[in-house]
Amino acid sequence: MVEMRAFRDAVTAWAAGGPGAPARELADGLNVRTAVLLEGLSDAAAVEALAERAGRDLAAEGICVLPMGGAMNVGRFARVLGPAGLDLRITGLCDEREQGYYVRALDRADAAPQGLFVCAADLEDELIRALGETRVTELVEAEGDLRPLRTFLRQPAQRDRTAEQRLRRFLGTKKGRKIHYGRVLVEALAPDRTPAPLAGLLAHL
Repeated sequence: MVEMRAFRDAVTAWAAGGPGAPARELADGLNVRTAVLLEGLSDAAAVEALAERAGRDLAAEGICVLPMGGAMNVGRFARVLGPAGLDLRITGLCDEREQGYYVRALDRADAAPQGLFVCAADLEDELIRALGETRVTELVEAEGDLRPLRTFLRQPAQRDRTAEQRLRRFLGTKKGRKIHYGRVLVEALAPDRTPAPLAGLLAHL
Protein backbone atom coordinates (compact mmCIF):
# COMPACT_ATOMS: atom_id res chain seq x y z
CA MET A 1 0.00 0.00 0.00
CA VAL A 2 2.83 2.41 0.89
CA GLU A 3 4.56 1.71 -2.42
CA MET A 4 1.35 2.24 -4.38
CA ARG A 5 0.85 5.56 -2.64
CA ALA A 6 4.36 6.52 -3.71
CA PHE A 7 3.41 5.61 -7.28
CA ARG A 8 0.23 7.67 -7.01
CA ASP A 9 2.25 10.65 -5.78
CA ALA A 10 4.78 10.21 -8.58
CA VAL A 11 2.02 10.14 -11.22
CA THR A 12 0.42 13.24 -9.70
CA ALA A 13 3.76 15.06 -9.81
CA TRP A 14 4.31 13.97 -13.41
CA ALA A 15 0.82 15.13 -14.42
CA ALA A 16 1.65 18.51 -12.87
CA GLY A 17 4.72 18.89 -15.07
CA GLY A 18 7.35 17.02 -13.10
CA PRO A 19 9.63 14.20 -14.28
CA GLY A 20 8.17 10.91 -15.45
CA ALA A 21 11.07 8.65 -14.51
CA PRO A 22 9.99 8.04 -10.86
CA ALA A 23 6.50 6.98 -11.95
CA ARG A 24 7.88 4.72 -14.68
CA GLU A 25 10.29 3.04 -12.27
CA LEU A 26 7.60 2.45 -9.65
CA ALA A 27 5.10 1.22 -12.27
CA ASP A 28 7.59 -1.43 -13.39
CA GLY A 29 8.53 -2.45 -9.86
CA LEU A 30 4.92 -2.71 -8.68
CA ASN A 31 3.65 -4.27 -11.92
CA VAL A 32 0.93 -1.62 -12.17
CA ARG A 33 -1.56 -2.54 -14.88
CA THR A 34 -4.66 -0.44 -14.19
CA ALA A 35 -5.36 3.12 -13.09
CA VAL A 36 -8.75 4.04 -11.62
CA LEU A 37 -9.30 7.76 -12.24
CA LEU A 38 -11.42 9.38 -9.51
CA GLU A 39 -12.36 12.99 -8.92
CA GLY A 40 -11.32 13.23 -5.28
CA LEU A 41 -10.17 11.64 -2.04
CA SER A 42 -13.68 10.83 -0.83
CA ASP A 43 -14.27 8.71 -3.94
CA ALA A 44 -10.96 6.94 -3.36
CA ALA A 45 -11.90 6.20 0.26
CA ALA A 46 -15.19 4.66 -0.86
CA VAL A 47 -13.64 2.53 -3.61
CA GLU A 48 -10.88 1.27 -1.31
CA ALA A 49 -13.39 0.47 1.45
CA LEU A 50 -15.59 -1.50 -0.94
CA ALA A 51 -12.61 -3.47 -2.23
CA GLU A 52 -11.51 -4.30 1.32
CA ARG A 53 -15.02 -5.52 2.15
CA ALA A 54 -14.81 -7.83 -0.86
CA GLY A 55 -11.49 -9.20 0.40
CA ARG A 56 -9.47 -7.64 -2.40
CA ASP A 57 -6.07 -5.96 -2.18
CA LEU A 58 -6.12 -3.64 -5.18
CA ALA A 59 -2.49 -2.58 -4.78
CA ALA A 60 -1.36 -6.21 -4.79
CA GLU A 61 -3.38 -6.71 -7.97
CA GLY A 62 -1.52 -3.88 -9.69
CA ILE A 63 -4.48 -1.50 -9.52
CA CYS A 64 -3.87 2.13 -8.56
CA VAL A 65 -6.82 4.10 -7.17
CA LEU A 66 -5.94 7.60 -8.26
CA PRO A 67 -7.78 10.74 -7.02
CA MET A 68 -7.07 13.63 -9.40
CA GLY A 69 -8.15 16.64 -7.36
CA GLY A 70 -11.08 17.41 -9.66
CA ALA A 71 -12.46 16.14 -12.97
CA MET A 72 -10.92 19.00 -14.94
CA ASN A 73 -7.49 17.47 -14.27
CA VAL A 74 -8.33 14.30 -16.18
CA GLY A 75 -6.55 15.46 -19.34
CA ARG A 76 -3.19 15.76 -17.59
CA PHE A 77 -3.56 12.33 -16.00
CA ALA A 78 -4.71 10.71 -19.24
CA ARG A 79 -1.59 12.05 -20.94
CA VAL A 80 0.81 10.36 -18.51
CA LEU A 81 -1.20 7.17 -17.99
CA GLY A 82 -2.25 6.53 -21.60
CA PRO A 83 -0.32 5.13 -24.59
CA ALA A 84 2.07 8.09 -24.74
CA GLY A 85 3.00 7.59 -21.08
CA LEU A 86 2.69 4.45 -18.95
CA ASP A 87 0.21 2.76 -21.31
CA LEU A 88 -1.98 1.48 -18.48
CA ARG A 89 -5.49 0.16 -18.66
CA ILE A 90 -7.67 3.12 -17.59
CA THR A 91 -11.04 2.99 -15.90
CA GLY A 92 -12.86 5.46 -13.69
CA LEU A 93 -15.82 6.73 -11.74
CA CYS A 94 -17.25 10.20 -12.25
CA ASP A 95 -20.32 12.39 -11.76
CA GLU A 96 -22.75 12.66 -14.66
CA ARG A 97 -22.03 16.36 -15.11
CA GLU A 98 -18.30 15.63 -15.39
CA GLN A 99 -18.56 12.72 -17.82
CA GLY A 100 -17.78 14.92 -20.82
CA TYR A 101 -14.42 15.96 -19.34
CA TYR A 102 -13.40 12.31 -19.03
CA VAL A 103 -14.54 11.29 -22.50
CA ARG A 104 -12.92 14.22 -24.30
CA ALA A 105 -9.65 14.06 -22.38
CA LEU A 106 -9.23 10.33 -22.79
CA ASP A 107 -10.08 10.57 -26.47
CA ARG A 108 -7.44 13.28 -27.02
CA ALA A 109 -4.87 11.12 -25.22
CA ASP A 110 -5.85 8.11 -27.36
CA ALA A 111 -6.67 6.36 -24.08
CA ALA A 112 -10.26 5.18 -24.47
CA PRO A 113 -11.50 4.20 -21.00
CA GLN A 114 -12.04 0.49 -20.47
CA GLY A 115 -15.10 1.05 -18.32
CA LEU A 116 -16.31 4.44 -17.16
CA PHE A 117 -18.92 4.33 -14.40
CA VAL A 118 -21.16 7.34 -13.86
CA CYS A 119 -22.95 8.59 -10.71
CA ALA A 120 -26.15 10.59 -11.18
CA ALA A 121 -25.16 13.51 -8.94
CA ASP A 122 -22.06 12.26 -7.14
CA LEU A 123 -20.97 9.22 -5.18
CA GLU A 124 -22.19 10.64 -1.86
CA ASP A 125 -25.65 11.04 -3.37
CA GLU A 126 -25.58 7.42 -4.57
CA LEU A 127 -24.54 6.16 -1.13
CA ILE A 128 -27.10 8.26 0.75
CA ARG A 129 -29.94 7.06 -1.48
CA ALA A 130 -28.79 3.44 -1.13
CA LEU A 131 -28.71 3.63 2.67
CA GLY A 132 -31.70 5.91 3.22
CA GLU A 133 -32.06 9.03 5.35
CA THR A 134 -32.67 7.18 8.62
CA ARG A 135 -29.63 4.94 8.35
CA VAL A 136 -27.33 7.78 7.30
CA THR A 137 -28.53 9.89 10.25
CA GLU A 138 -27.81 6.94 12.57
CA LEU A 139 -24.30 6.74 11.17
CA VAL A 140 -23.79 10.48 11.61
CA GLU A 141 -24.85 10.12 15.25
CA ALA A 142 -22.53 7.13 15.75
CA GLU A 143 -19.65 9.21 14.39
CA GLY A 144 -20.38 12.02 16.86
CA ASP A 145 -21.69 14.49 14.29
CA LEU A 146 -25.38 14.62 15.18
CA ARG A 147 -25.18 18.00 16.91
CA PRO A 148 -23.50 19.76 13.93
CA LEU A 149 -25.99 18.05 11.62
CA ARG A 150 -28.93 19.43 13.58
CA THR A 151 -27.37 22.90 13.56
CA PHE A 152 -26.89 22.63 9.79
CA LEU A 153 -30.47 21.49 9.20
CA ARG A 154 -31.82 24.59 10.97
CA GLN A 155 -30.27 26.87 8.37
CA PRO A 156 -32.93 28.59 6.21
CA ALA A 157 -31.13 27.58 3.01
CA GLN A 158 -31.82 23.91 3.75
CA ARG A 159 -35.60 24.17 4.05
CA ASP A 160 -36.43 23.64 0.39
CA ARG A 161 -34.04 20.73 -0.15
CA THR A 162 -34.93 17.05 0.17
CA ALA A 163 -33.63 15.06 3.13
CA GLU A 164 -31.07 13.35 0.90
CA GLN A 165 -29.89 16.68 -0.53
CA ARG A 166 -29.45 18.12 2.96
CA LEU A 167 -27.37 15.16 4.10
CA ARG A 168 -25.23 15.39 0.98
CA ARG A 169 -24.63 19.09 1.59
CA PHE A 170 -23.77 18.42 5.22
CA LEU A 171 -21.01 15.98 4.29
CA GLY A 172 -19.26 18.77 2.43
CA THR A 173 -19.42 21.40 5.17
CA LYS A 174 -16.18 20.50 6.95
CA LYS A 175 -12.76 19.66 5.56
CA GLY A 176 -12.16 15.93 5.59
CA ARG A 177 -15.77 15.01 6.37
CA LYS A 178 -16.56 13.70 2.87
CA ILE A 179 -13.42 11.56 2.93
CA HIS A 180 -14.30 10.12 6.34
CA TYR A 181 -17.89 9.34 5.39
CA GLY A 182 -16.87 7.90 2.03
CA ARG A 183 -15.57 4.94 4.01
CA VAL A 184 -18.23 4.99 6.75
CA LEU A 185 -21.14 4.86 4.32
CA VAL A 186 -19.64 2.09 2.21
CA GLU A 187 -18.91 -0.04 5.27
CA ALA A 188 -22.57 0.29 6.31
CA LEU A 189 -23.97 -0.95 2.99
CA ALA A 190 -25.75 -4.27 2.77
CA PRO A 191 -24.14 -6.33 -0.02
CA ASP A 192 -27.22 -6.03 -2.23
CA ARG A 193 -27.49 -2.26 -1.74
CA THR A 194 -24.19 -1.19 -3.27
CA PRO A 195 -24.89 1.62 -5.80
CA ALA A 196 -24.66 0.38 -9.38
CA PRO A 197 -21.75 2.62 -10.47
CA LEU A 198 -19.62 1.54 -7.51
CA ALA A 199 -20.51 -2.14 -7.82
CA GLY A 200 -19.89 -2.01 -11.57
CA LEU A 201 -16.47 -0.44 -11.12
CA LEU A 202 -15.30 -3.05 -8.61
CA ALA A 203 -16.60 -5.92 -10.75
CA HIS A 204 -14.73 -4.47 -13.73
CA LEU A 205 -11.37 -4.33 -11.96
